[in-house]
Parts: sequence; structure tokens; C-alpha cells
Amino acid sequence: MKEVTLGLVGVGRIGIMHAKNIAALNEVLNHDGINVRLKLTDMAADHARSVAAEFGAEFLHSVESMIGSGIDGLVIATGTTTHPDLIRAGVDAGIPVFCEKPVAVNVAESLPVVEYIREKGGTVQIGHQRRFDPGYIEAKRAYDAGELGWIHSVRAVTCDMTPPPVEFLATSGGLFRDCSVHDFDILRWLTGKEIVEVYAKGSNNGDPAIGEVGDVDTALAVVTFDDGTVGTVSATRYNGAGHDVRLELQGSARTILVGMDEQMAVRSAEAGVAFPSGSAHTTFAERFDQAYRSEMAAFVQVVLGERKNPCTPEDAVAASKVADAAQESLETGAPVRVLA
Repeated sequence: MKEVTLGLVGVGRIGIMHAKNIAALNEVLNHDGINVRLKLTDMAADHARSVAAEFGAEFLHSVESMIGSGIDGLVIATGTTTHPDLIRAGVDAGIPVFCEKPVAVNVAESLPVVEYIREKGGTVQIGHQRRFDPGYIEAKRAYDAGELGWIHSVRAVTCDMTPPPVEFLATSGGLFRDCSVHDFDILRWLTGKEIVEVYAKGSNNGDPAIGEVGDVDTALAVVTFDDGTVGTVSATRYNGAGHDVRLELQGSARTILVGMDEQMAVRSAEAGVAFPSGSAHTTFAERFDQAYRSEMAAFVQVVLGERKNPCTPEDAVAASKVADAAQESLETGAPVRVLA
């Protein structure tokens, strides 16, 4: 039996989800002769102890003591501003790192981290979980197989049911960097094409406090790919119908839609059409439950050297460059070229 010990830093909302998924890995991986153990730490020690007890993990008082205790991989689920130092700590320890997106608060601060990883020969997987969602995987398969013909239009949608706390939005970098960056990443991954220009508009008709911290609650970006294909990426914080994430690829031969299932947060206006009839997803964690579990299983494979890194820091920075361009366009009202 192979033993893999993962160290988790941060047990807020995302961290608890990762702790739960790591604890559940053995239900699947034991069949492959792999046993996963979990250690965790957080500045909120009492809360972290409680989470550790719930998931059969070992609590440690600091990142340093956790790394020093012997772990095979480091999982980072803390605030964005802490990512660079924690990534470096994992790389310095010579262990693979999983880090929630983004690498750092902006591209300028991300680039030195990426260079550090490269110089040290480190392995860092960034958490863009949509790459592990079955719908996106099937869409990529169909696209790569040429079943859609040539693509003439792309439409990506990400809608939160309710907004995060304003305190979070004040430091998130804006709707495009916090939310739509997932769409920018998945479009690059799925098509293999680069987005070279963005033209963005936004509005703020919900909580005035969101505008007061410099963000918008709804935004739309028109994107142009390097082959001239056009698309739209839209996002909102206020979609009362449910958490709605979709991607439509329209080709000369066929159209495919990711997210069109019984839990899609829409209803038909046509008479006699009952689809979709299920309860809509309410959160991103629910919508991408399977993807998050598959993502962590993939990280274990990376730790064991059985799989190539499925989402590199370079990938994450490329998506962040598009998000930065979208934010700049939103602020200036003009189209913006994406930095190479």
C-alpha cells in the first residue's frame, strides 16, 4: 500500500471542502493500493482542531511544523495574498504543491513566483477545477475530434446565486479576476487558442456597497481569439434562480452546451416544455462537486509522479492576463490587447 500524506493550509470554506474531499479519497484510491493521510493547519487554531477531528486529520500549529513533520504534498487554501510565500515554502521543501487560484493578487506579482518555481524545478498545480468537470471534458473531446466543425461563436456564463461578502469583494481584484478567470482558463484549455483582445462593460444594480469598493455585480466581455473567432464571457453576482455555469460552443457542423442538465438554473418560456425540472445548484461547490474531487485525486497522482501537472502556474497566469485586460477595459471603456 502506497502512503501519501497531504498537508492542508487554511480551513475556511474552500479549505473545509478540500479536507472533506481528501478524507474521502481513500474510498476510491484504496482500490489502487493508495492510502491518503491528512494534516492541516490554520491561524484559527480552535476551528482547525475541530475540522481535523471531523475528518480524521492531524492538527499542527504552523505551516513550518507541518512541513517539518513530513508531508508528501502541500495544499494551499488560504487568502490570495498568502499564496506566493506558501508556494515558495512548498517548493523549498521539495514537495509538489496544490494552490487555489490565483498564483498571486495580480500578474505582476505572479511572474516572480512562476520564475522561482521554474528555477527551483518545483511542481505547482493551480486549482482551476473546471478542467476536471465531465461536461467540459466531453466538450473538449468533441472539439478536438472535429465533431463541431469550425467554431464561429463561443458563449461562457458564470452566475453566482448570491454575492460573497463585500469585505471579500474589496480585495478580490474585481469580478473578472475573481470569477470570470475560470471562464478565461477553460476557453484556453478547451480550444488551445489564446485570447488576444477583450472589450468589457459592467453594471451595478444590486448592493451599492459593491460599487463603493470598486467592483461591479454584472459584467460582459467580448473576447477575440488569435484566429479571429469571437466569443462572450458574462458573469453576475445576483442570479436568484441558482448557481449557473454554462459554456456554448457553436460550430459549423454542431453546437454543444456544457451545463445543460436537469439542474440548470433556467426555465423554458415555451408551452409544454418541462425541461429542466430539477432543483438548481445553489453554490459553485455543489455545481462542481465531482470536479473538485477529481482535481484532488489528480494532485495525488502528481505527488506520486503518475501524472503530468494538469494546470501549471503558467496556465493560471495566462488566464489572469486575460482577466487583467478585461478589468482594464471595464475601467477605460476601450478594447484592450492581452499581454503576450
